[in-house]
Amino acid sequence: MSFTLGLTGMDQATESALKAAFNEVSGRIRGWSMVAENDAEYIIVDMDSMYGPMSWLRLHAAGKKIIALTSASRTQADFLLARPFDANQLGTLLGDIGGGIAEIPAPPAPVVVPPPAPIRVAEPAPAPVVVAAAAPAPPPPAPPPPAPAPAAPPVAAPAPPAPPVTATAPPAPAAVAPTPATTAAAQPEEPAAQVTRSTVFSHWLRPGALNGRARYQSGKGPELFIDFAQRQYFGPATLKPLAEYFVANVGLRDFEQLDDQVWQSAVAGVGEAQPLARLQWFGGLLAGEGKLLPGFDPNGRFVLSKWPQTEREYPRHFRIATAMMKGPSTIAEIAAASSVPAADVIDFINANLATGFAEPSGDGKSGSLMDRLRGR
Repeated sequence: MSFTLGLTGMDQATESALKAAFNEVSGRIRGWSMVAENDAEYIIVDMDSMYGPMSWLRLHAAGKKIIALTSASRTQADFLLARPFDANQLGTLLGDIGGGIAEIPAPPAPVVVPPPAPIRVAEPAPAPVVVAAAAPAPPPPAPPPPAPAPAAPPVAAPAPPAPPVTATAPPAPAAVAPTPATTAAAQPEEPAAQVTRSTVFSHWLRPGALNGRARYQSGKGPELFIDFAQRQYFGPATLKPLAEYFVANVGLRDFEQLDDQVWQSAVAGVGEAQPLARLQWFGGLLAGEGKLLPGFDPNGRFVLSKWPQTEREYPRHFRIATAMMKGPSTIAEIAAASSVPAADVIDFINANLATGFAEPSGDGKSGSLMDRLRGR
């Protein structure tokens, strides 16, 4: 069975790298050939490029099988080729699609040539050895008198055990009482007088706000295990059960610091790590409650700088993203093009402004609030 592969929606460097990878593995994959986009049944689309999502829409409508090249962990395409990629990764994916990878025949075993038989040469008879009588050995010298035993060194007292390593809070200003650090998730980069106050949950998700690993849970809500240094978290696969976390204020002491052993045990059965930016996106979605966040012109135009990862819990967002990828548009224009209420469009714009996927077009931007949300 034969399979045809095409490329589209990518820059020249990416296309050249994919072609080189395909040529490297073409001898090991069964039945694959690279053809023009119009003649291909399977097409690799760069979903991280500006035109990738539009190509996906066009090809999906044409019934093509789409392989998404993306750095995201999930995709709405038929197959996923993770970025960065290599020839082996491409070969494995095409082999899985086409029914396996042909095994490389083992090289023939080398022919072992037996060494020639050694030529025997008669050896001359050894000459007799005359052994002279050995002279008598001189008497051994008298042993020296034993040296006096050295005095035993004094026994040192055992060193006291090292004190346990504990996290300490940075020194607070003289006018502010010291802040205990036993329950802090990590040492924040802001003065202690500021981080001890309660604030919205999104505040603590900004890059640099906290460091280390912590557990967070409020009421009967699901547990979140957050690695602030790696910018990822472990928790439920859906976002809506976390909505209550973005309503009430959260203080630094609400995060329970976890050491390495407790952390590894806690996340062992929680599932795969998820990007912390996903929670930032959700916080931005809920923050405006149908109103554009302060600092942005409600009558201005907005555009997506790159295709965002849409959530299955919000199926309307795919239509909104498709409309915004066409170019800068007002909220009313996006709502009309996507057939989605303006309030939902505004919430979607807020979420992607908070994560850097959306931006205003032209004048009217006052980015101080968004810079704070993103941690800039």
